[in-house]
Amino acid sequence: MTDAPARTPLTERPTAPSGERPGQAAGVTLSAAERELLLRLIGLPTAGPLEVGQDGPRPELWAAQRAYAEAAAEHGFTVVHHAAADPAVLELDGVPVTVREAAAAMPDFLECQPSMVLRLGPELPPERTVMFNVHLDTVAGFEPPRYADGRFHGRGAIDAKGPAVALLAGLRAARAAVPALGERVGVLIQLVAGEEGGAMGVFGTRPLVAAGYTGRLNVFCEPTRQLLLPRSTAAATARISVAGQDSIDDRPGGGHNATVLLGHLAHHLARHLPGRVAGGRVCVAGLHTGTLHNKVYGSGHLLLNLAYPTTQAGLALQQALEDELRAGLASFTETFADLPDFALTAREAAQVTRLDWLKRGLPALASSDPWAERLLTEGAGLRYAPADADADAFTCDAIWTHDAPGAYTVVYGPGDLDANGAHADGEHADLADLESFATGVRALLTTFARASEAGEPPAPVATPSDQPADATTPAGSTSRTA
Repeated sequence: MTDAPARTPLTERPTAPSGERPGQAAGVTLSAAERELLLRLIGLPTAGPLEVGQDGPRPELWAAQRAYAEAAAEHGFTVVHHAAADPAVLELDGVPVTVREAAAAMPDFLECQPSMVLRLGPELPPERTVMFNVHLDTVAGFEPPRYADGRFHGRGAIDAKGPAVALLAGLRAARAAVPALGERVGVLIQLVAGEEGGAMGVFGTRPLVAAGYTGRLNVFCEPTRQLLLPRSTAAATARISVAGQDSIDDRPGGGHNATVLLGHLAHHLARHLPGRVAGGRVCVAGLHTGTLHNKVYGSGHLLLNLAYPTTQAGLALQQALEDELRAGLASFTETFADLPDFALTAREAAQVTRLDWLKRGLPALASSDPWAERLLTEGAGLRYAPADADADAFTCDAIWTHDAPGAYTVVYGPGDLDANGAHADGEHADLADLESFATGVRALLTTFARASEAGEPPAPVATPSDQPADATTPAGSTSRTA
């Protein structure tokens, strides 16, 4: 990613296959109890209200987190936090408008979406701690859990209940290999809600990080094909609205044609906005005006999602959208001014069109730390995604550790978002992938524990944040296009 900090140390050194090195112990296998736990978790519907709607069933996250905690207790983990977020977190900058609106409409919005933190052993300083983050909420849709021919099927199998259970298997194996885990080296597990549905972790991961539940090394368990990603994009959501006057089909020029105007703007933005900012991605998304054939709709809206690799790139992409929106309106006026059925819309296009932001001001993650990079590759035998592979980065809760003091963060997990059908019917996770990830977790933890016992790690190298002090803008801010 052009705008991301230089990452030359990460991918140029050779590494062994992920999590396995010559002479190392055999790979980790999931126990019968762990397989049963995964099927039990998949069988608990945990899609949140942003996915199923305020009239949909409440997610069974309390039960899912308790089931996981019971399994983790057998390996020495204790619950140090299990609660819904304080409503005050929804007043912070960067909270998406959709989250605030849902919380206002549902008195139990936060209460039905708790998060949990598990700790192995006593509380230890962050520099001697590894934190793992896994989300147990899913997107909407339900498939009965089943296991057949080495594959788990069902919602959450790969995103991210499968990785959560594989993590537990890796922790079990690491603790057996290194007694210092839980005594002189700490492990935290964040089991969060609010990762899916566009919540962006604002009431799940964000308050846990703010409360200090982080480590020297922080691992967010998401499907990455077992490649380490030290970066996570963030996204802004824009809504372009037209609020004009309707008209009947017999007099199509008597009102504002929001359908033609928004369609023109969608075409213009799709043609001119992508590529304006290096590393940015533009999704021209939903467009809605109406459903009838005998009416000119004067109102409607167009949604766009803008993903960016750094906070500065996000600000530049948002500005580029505003610039191209003005250019698109000017183009519409020029194109349609002499057509009687659209003359009114062309003349007043800028007056009836507005841009507001449903989500913006979120930080991006670009983590760098030579010591941690060497530990994960030369020590644990893990591999990084190529530094220039823009397609590998995606948005997840890891963004909230972008400024965690003394910390290094990676996104790392089994499977592939596309190939494993995450967010889609047919979602699945292969047992072999989960066990390979568990083996990687064991290698990561044992290497970190031994380094800590040897007097490492050193303090992380300070890197300037790419987020200016005033970069965060309250969600829902509005600009007129005129």
